[in-house]
Order: sequence, then C-alpha cells, then structure tokens
Amino acid sequence: MIRVTKFDGNSMMLNADWIQSIEETPDTVITLTTGSKILVKDSVAEIVAAFTQYKRNQYSMLQPVLRKQS
Repeated sequence: MIRVTKFDGNSMMLNADWIQSIEETPDTVITLTTGSKILVKDSVAEIVAAFTQYKRNQYSMLQPVLRKQS
C-alpha cells in the first residue's frame, strides 16, 4: 500500500498493485485496473518513488531459493 493525497487534503492508502497508469494532465490522475480514476496532489515522480519503495520492501522479505547441489 502507498499513501497518496487527495485534492481535499485527506490522505488515503492505495493498493499499489491496482495501479494501471499514472498521468499528469497537469493534475495527477491514477487509473486503476478496475477502471476507477483517482485525482491526487502527488506528482507522478512521488507516486513512482512510493511504488518502487513498496515493491522493494515487498521483495526484500523473500527468502532466497537454494538449489541442492548434486
């Protein structure tokens, strides 16, 4: 989940895995895989940085796969 700020100043947590696209028009519009659109104050760069950190944290918890040597 990433935090985004709506135009009314309230923040919300967004499931980053549902993001299909992000546009600056000049306001930032996030389109979800459900077809819903969310208008936010955050820039595309800020959202991409939050998404990248979210994924980095997600994958850092994975345990390495060890192969059995023959």
